[in-house]
Amino acid sequence: MAGVLDNVNKRTQLVGQNRLELLLFRLQGKQVYGINVFKVKEVLQCPDLTSLPKSNPVIRGVAHIRGGTIPIMDLSMATGNLPIDDIKDKFVIITEYNMKTQGFLVNSVERIINMNWEEIHPPPKGSGHEHYLTAVTRQEDKLVEIIDVEKILSEVSPLHTEVTEGLVSDDISEKAVSYKVLVVDDSKIALKQTTRCIEQVGVETTKLMDGKQAWDHLMELIANGQDPLDEYLMIISDIEMPEMDGYTLTAEIRNHPKLKDMYIMLHTSLSGVFNEAMVRKVGANNFLPKFKPDELAEIVANQIESKGGELPNLAK
Repeated sequence: MAGVLDNVNKRTQLVGQNRLELLLFRLQGKQVYGINVFKVKEVLQCPDLTSLPKSNPVIRGVAHIRGGTIPIMDLSMATGNLPIDDIKDKFVIITEYNMKTQGFLVNSVERIINMNWEEIHPPPKGSGHEHYLTAVTRQEDKLVEIIDVEKILSEVSPLHTEVTEGLVSDDISEKAVSYKVLVVDDSKIALKQTTRCIEQVGVETTKLMDGKQAWDHLMELIANGQDPLDEYLMIISDIEMPEMDGYTLTAEIRNHPKLKDMYIMLHTSLSGVFNEAMVRKVGANNFLPKFKPDELAEIVANQIESKGGELPNLAK
């Protein structure tokens, strides 16, 4: 398991093919959970942990791993279940989210599977808003639940989502009201964080939960005689999403004659140079790791400035 990310070139072959690799694991009982392998740096047996006074109860302690100190979170507790017992015999999944490294304590680690994003589906309707899932799938007739790690991290260590006062000029703020941005993210928490930041610039947002929804929305606009480039200043899309991922959405847009000039920024908790290579491969205009509110606001402001503050259809 320690070498899950050793072969970066192999991983990049999945780009634009709407595929992903899931690391399967268990917490309590027989339920199987999954996490995208791209988020995983290493899997190891639980090391010695040092407790932190007054820390969130979900954090079982910190571990010294490869020269760094990493918080270890009990993923069972974080999702509202009982804590994992006898941790010496359990495993830790070392991950990287939002440019930070953390470990998740799990009961056992199963294996890695290769899947198509079309096989990954949103949580069932009627499951409420309090669950910790971004998606579900089936593997060998077993339900696999994909955990919304961004929601967990936001509860343990909330992100700063405010744009620095004065960063966006009054001129840009006045022009911003002419524009809309399409934001696509399967995590409700991440979607809320992103739109809150963009709306501080003064831009209206349309929010969708996966790439397939976004693609269908764009196709509907075209079918109704509307030009999506007139409708939206830009698209800001997550990468990991059920039905259709952000890479595939970007590639489909670039291949469509009426959409190919759309400005697309991929906004994701994935990070690393291999992701930048993937962004170039599918043809996105920009890539920003989550979560940098000032940089996100600046990108939106720059797009407004590049358009001169006028809607494209009014400038023709």
